Amino acid sequence: MKKIACIAGFSLLVLTLLSTGGWSLLALFYAGPSDKLLSLLLFAGFSVALFSALLSLSLAHWHWYVVGAYFALFAVILLWFVSIEPSNTRDWQTDVALLPSAKVDGYIVTVHNIRNFDYRSETDFTPDYYNRQFDLRQLEGVDVVTVYWMGPEIAHVFLSFAFAGGEHLAISIETRKEKGEGYSTLKGFFRRYELFYVVADERDVIRLRTNYRQDPPEDVYVYRAAGSLEQGQRLFLEYIKQINALNTAPQFYNTLASNCTTTIWLNAHVNEQRIPLNWKVLVSGYLPEFLYESGRLDTGGLPFEELQQQVHINTRAQEADTSADFSRLIRLQKTLTEPANTAPLQEEH
Repeated sequence: MKKIACIAGFSLLVLTLLSTGGWSLLALFYAGPSDKLLSLLLFAGFSVALFSALLSLSLAHWHWYVVGAYFALFAVILLWFVSIEPSNTRDWQTDVALLPSAKVDGYIVTVHNIRNFDYRSETDFTPDYYNRQFDLRQLEGVDVVTVYWMGPEIAHVFLSFAFAGGEHLAISIETRKEKGEGYSTLKGFFRRYELFYVVADERDVIRLRTNYRQDPPEDVYVYRAAGSLEQGQRLFLEYIKQINALNTAPQFYNTLASNCTTTIWLNAHVNEQRIPLNWKVLVSGYLPEFLYESGRLDTGGLPFEELQQQVHINTRAQEADTSADFSRLIRLQKTLTEPANTAPLQEEH
C-alpha cells in the first residue's frame, strides 16, 4: 500500500507540474508583455524552470528545493495574471467601439446606441446608431437566434426581444476586440477580450450573418421561446442591467465561463424556472435541441428536425435584404401549422 501511495503521489505531482506549467506558458504567450523580446525571455525562462522541476524528480536529495522554487515562480505568474484588469478605453474595432446603455423609467426602457450599420460587405460598412423607447407591457416574445459556421457542435447564440408593432431588439453577447485583433478560442481563456453586448437592429446583427459573411458562410435559425410575458420582461431588464453595468465596470470574456451562451444562462437566473446547466449548454450547437427537449421552445407540434428546417432564415433574409420590414419578412414562413405543445410568451395568472 505504501508503494502504491508513493506512485500515486508521484503521478499527481507530475500531473500538477505539467498542468500548471502548460497553463502558465499559455498565459505568458497570449497575455504576456507586448514587448516581444521580453515576452520571449519570460516564456523561455519559465520553460527552463518547468523542465528543471520535472528533471529534479529523478534526483534523490534536493528535488524538493527545485520543485518549491518552481511553485513560487508559478505563484508569481498567477498573481500577475489575476491582476490584469479589463478596460473600456482601448483602441476598439469600429463595430464594438460604442457602448450601448439604457434608462429604465417604470415600464418604459430607453435604449441608446442601437447599432444599425449599413453593410456593403462584412468589412465595408457605414456606422449608424439610433435610440428607441420600448414599453415592457408591449413585449410579445423572445426569440433564440443560433448561428452555425463550423458544423453542428458550435453555434453563436443570442436573443431578440419582440415588441408590438413589429419592433425587435437583438442583443448578442460577444468579444470586444481591438483594432487589428482577431478572435481565438485559446485567447478567450486568458483575459484578452472584454465582454461586449451588441445591442442591434436585426437588419444589422442578423443580416450581417445571413447576407454578408461568406468566409465561411453562416446558417441562422430563429426559434421562438416558450414562457410567460413576465419571464421575458424580467430577462429583458436583466440584460439592461448588465449592459449598463459594463459602462462603469468592464468585464472579461471567457471562452468557457462567460461566453455568448453561458452568459445567457446566467442572465436567465433572474427567473426561477430556468433551465438546468447541461452539456448541451456548453456545447452550444446543441442548445436548441436541449431547449426543445426541455419544453422551452414554441414547437407547433413539430419534430425538432422539421422545426429546425422551418426556422432556417438565410434565404428569406437574403430576399428581404435592406427592407425596412426585414424582421417580419424573415419570419413569414415561421407560422406554425399545428397546435403548439408548448405555449409562447403569454400573461401569467
